[in-house]
Amino acid sequence: MKTLIRAIVDTAALRQNLARVRATAPASRVMAVIKANAYGHGLVPAARALAETDGYAVARLDEGLALRAAGLTNRILLLEGVFSPDQLAIAAQQRFDLMVHSFEQLQMLEGRGGSETVSAWLKVDSGMNRLGFRIEQFAEAHQRLTRIANVAPDPTLVTHLANADDRRDPKTVEQLSAFGATTAGTPGARSIANSAAVLAWPESRADWVRPGLLLYGVSPFPSGNGADLGLHPAMTLQTEVIAVKIVKSGETVGYGGSWRAERDTRMAVVAAGYGDGYPRSTPSGAPVLVNGRRAPLIGRVSMDMVTVDVTDLPAVGTGDPVVLWGGGVPVEEVARRAGTIPYELICGVSQRVQHEMR
Repeated sequence: MKTLIRAIVDTAALRQNLARVRATAPASRVMAVIKANAYGHGLVPAARALAETDGYAVARLDEGLALRAAGLTNRILLLEGVFSPDQLAIAAQQRFDLMVHSFEQLQMLEGRGGSETVSAWLKVDSGMNRLGFRIEQFAEAHQRLTRIANVAPDPTLVTHLANADDRRDPKTVEQLSAFGATTAGTPGARSIANSAAVLAWPESRADWVRPGLLLYGVSPFPSGNGADLGLHPAMTLQTEVIAVKIVKSGETVGYGGSWRAERDTRMAVVAAGYGDGYPRSTPSGAPVLVNGRRAPLIGRVSMDMVTVDVTDLPAVGTGDPVVLWGGGVPVEEVARRAGTIPYELICGVSQRVQHEMR
């Protein structure tokens, strides 16, 4: 049964965006970041669409297990690693690569039995100040990790960039310098670049790149849209008109009466709201597409409905299609209007929204 609101995902767009990454970083292997339900696009379907990647990166063990349960045999990296001996045993059995970012995780590896060899990625905190070994801890951590018999030799050395989306910010140069100096002379592949760095910082591309948002056709930068970067937006959030009515001049619409009609207004009530992941902070005037034409929101976003001024459009009726983002309404534009980032919008699509892969 078709639901009113659907997240339509273009699998060809996912593949085209992966090709864009490969063209930009031809000397690098690609670890496709598909955590958080593939940024709202559907974990397993997105993984299948991106099957030509060199590996998948997920945040946590359960995401990796879902991929294995679906029959995917590709290399899988757990970006947060594991947090108990039981998790470590499962991860080793499933042949997951492990991010190692703390001495607690090192201790677990040192105390592990079992014959399976684990591939480790050793994380260096070069200035993000989140996960990872500090610069002064790196030598000890690397020495201990490489002494563990059932850890594969020459772990991949990895760091994460805090400000790569700002080409003018010196923080990225400082991090690249710190990481390079810390790991100089140490064997093993390197991985530095996230989505923004793949595009903006060629010196960060190294042996592995870890694109996330880029794969879904969304710009990782504060301004502009994915299409400006040669990307193909993969998600269209589409719904329908469920009622059309007239609002008289001077009347208000919605909770709080925050929007008042300055003329007699033909209004479409649309089946979408913050219960579906459409942000409540989206203001009046933000665009949607009704029958392929732009029309502005009026009034507050409620849990299940938004209201749209369709006075200037040709006849609009119940059942007509409405695009909340995608196509002529880039998700980046909606995010800026709502005072947030596109990551939050696409990751926040709720469970009651039907996903449709095309």
